[in-house]
Amino acid sequence: MPEQTASPEIRDAPKAAAAKPDSAVVRDALGVGIAVGLSGFAFGVTSAGSGLTLLQTCALSLLVFTGASQFALVGALAAGGNPLTAAAGAFFLGVRNAFYGLRLSQLLALPRWVRPFAAHWVIDETTAVALAQPTRRSVRIGFTVTGLTLYVLWNLTTLLGALGAEAIGDTNAWGLDAAGPAVFLALLAPMLQTATERAVAGLALVLGLSFLPVLPAGVPVLVAALAAPAVLFFQGRKARDTAQTEHTEHTEQEQEDDR
Repeated sequence: MPEQTASPEIRDAPKAAAAKPDSAVVRDALGVGIAVGLSGFAFGVTSAGSGLTLLQTCALSLLVFTGASQFALVGALAAGGNPLTAAAGAFFLGVRNAFYGLRLSQLLALPRWVRPFAAHWVIDETTAVALAQPTRRSVRIGFTVTGLTLYVLWNLTTLLGALGAEAIGDTNAWGLDAAGPAVFLALLAPMLQTATERAVAGLALVLGLSFLPVLPAGVPVLVAALAAPAVLFFQGRKARDTAQTEHTEHTEQEQEDDR
């Protein structure tokens, strides 16, 4: 299938930015892939500690391949949550990847037969690297190198982590049950760049911790997801009130001027 027309960001990129060498793109992609891929060890340990078998743990990384959802799933199971509730929480966390895919489909413009395979690598890290590139060629290189490096390392370290957890026995005794949440927070913190994002994260934290003692494991994650629409609702209401106040003041000022 012929490539789509380049998006405005890529088509109009400055020549200096468009001249970014392939080696620089590969270097950046490898840095992200290696740094995040090593955290698969924490998932392997956490998953094995939650009661999943070695095969189940490795299958999650091979077939699901989205860290936040995987950690959410095994965390809920470790807390004794219902498997369906745990899966629902993991699913809602993974929905964001579908929105990433809508954007990347325009930038990558891959042949139709490649898209199902590329879709498996549409995650936070590959999206971040791809969106930082100025040309279609560098977008494809960044996405592919990041995805390949991360997928290989994540699955390898998942296997090593699960094997290590089986060797040391009770992971809770070593405090390794905290590894999953710690890695998740480390991945999340740099993404909270705006006041809205920080407000959503803060409210989600409050909701999750508030309902943790009274709801079954896994359900507080679903409740915490309500933080996003709640913050957006109040922000929209505040914006409307501000606009109405400014309009009223402007109208009053015009009436005074007419007098």
